[in-house]
Amino acid sequence: MSNVPDDLHYTAEHEYVAPTDEPGVVRIGITDYAQGELGDIVFVNLSKVGERLDAHQSFGTIEAVKAVSELYSPMAGEVVEVNSGLDADPATVNRDPYGDGWMLKLRVADAGAITGLLAADAYRSHIGE
Repeated sequence: MSNVPDDLHYTAEHEYVAPTDEPGVVRIGITDYAQGELGDIVFVNLSKVGERLDAHQSFGTIEAVKAVSELYSPMAGEVVEVNSGLDADPATVNRDPYGDGWMLKLRVADAGAITGLLAADAYRSHIGE
């Protein structure tokens, strides 16, 4: 069974949005379910700081032993930080997807857009748990 924290928001494509201490900034990564489906992650390629993203726009790719997958931004905004630690140790996403395995921080264009994402219970239903 996958770990699905109640205090996060999710997409049907298995990204999550987490609040940060900075107003208007969210942390984005892939869910525990997604990392489990991908298997051993060997490479992560992410957008650059300063890049503006639209909702559902690709912000990078994630490569696992089994597959390469696109990563999509759940919300529109500007990339303010990327997790450079994933360059040296991409498997951090497997070990700790909601903690040290986060991918980028986004200053969101519309904080209200989070209401269009899935709550934890809806995401659990989506993945059949």
